[in-house]
Amino acid sequence: MSRPPEKPFVLDADALEPAVPVQDAPPVPEMGELPPQGAAMVRATRTAARRGSWLGRLALSALAGLLTMMIGLAAWDFVLGLFARAPALGWVAAGLAAIVGLALVVIVLRELAGLSRLARVDRLQTRATDPEARRDRALALDVSRRLRGFYAGRAELRLPLEDLERREDDILDADALMHATETALFAALDAAARAEVEAAARQVAAATALVPLALADVAVALAANLRMIRRIAEIYGGRAGTLGSWRLMRGVARHLLATGAVAVGDDLISSVAGGGALAKVSRRFGEGVVNGALTARVGIAAMEVCRPMPFAALPRPRVTRLVQRALTGLFG
Repeated sequence: MSRPPEKPFVLDADALEPAVPVQDAPPVPEMGELPPQGAAMVRATRTAARRGSWLGRLALSALAGLLTMMIGLAAWDFVLGLFARAPALGWVAAGLAAIVGLALVVIVLRELAGLSRLARVDRLQTRATDPEARRDRALALDVSRRLRGFYAGRAELRLPLEDLERREDDILDADALMHATETALFAALDAAARAEVEAAARQVAAATALVPLALADVAVALAANLRMIRRIAEIYGGRAGTLGSWRLMRGVARHLLATGAVAVGDDLISSVAGGGALAKVSRRFGEGVVNGALTARVGIAAMEVCRPMPFAALPRPRVTRLVQRALTGLFG
């Protein structure tokens, strides 16, 4: 059986896109001209998220215990030696040693109190994120009263707390009660937290742009982010100590790495564009803009971790807006 002849293929020349002249084609980027990627913040986040093996932690714990015993024994021998040679100096040394011991006990108690406070925030957050609290008024009322008790001693929240308590019986819907609670308690706290994020983003951007050393910007970014997370926790009532701050920093860093949020994404397009424009003038300035944007993203994640209620009635902060407010005029 013979095949029927194929129909001719008609190509409409008018439908074709006009060819781009060679002189109008975009230039091929040279090697080394990649857009800024915020290397300092990426390294700092990975450093904070890294957790050593159990063997390394065991070795560090044993080393810390050994050093503590050595220092304590040396101090004990020193004080006894002073008592033998000069009793008056021995009593002075014993008093100073007692002060040091008392200070260490106070520090340990403060750290434990900070960890306990963070655990209380976690419990409140668990209750507030329960979907049933948005449907059951009894659960919503319980969450609202627990949050009011948690923030009862805050002077800046005295008037919102009193207003919320007066309107409590008039709000019959569970979701409306949760919205009213969030608006009353967290409007001012969110503003304070955003100011901390903007300050940290400005500091990291300036350090990246001005510090020429390769690892110095990483250290500055890590320290600024740790200070920012600690301040955000204090704003929301966490009052994290040194151990609590490191725990929060590790949790935020792991969350960012797990979700890929430490990389340049859609919410950083404007910042990357600004960083690319500045990179034509100075590579360090471009990296500073992107590192500041990544710091803002870390700050938003810290707000979500430390905030006892999720963002619902109040808008979640945007990276672009925070970066614009933080870096306006910094590289102008």
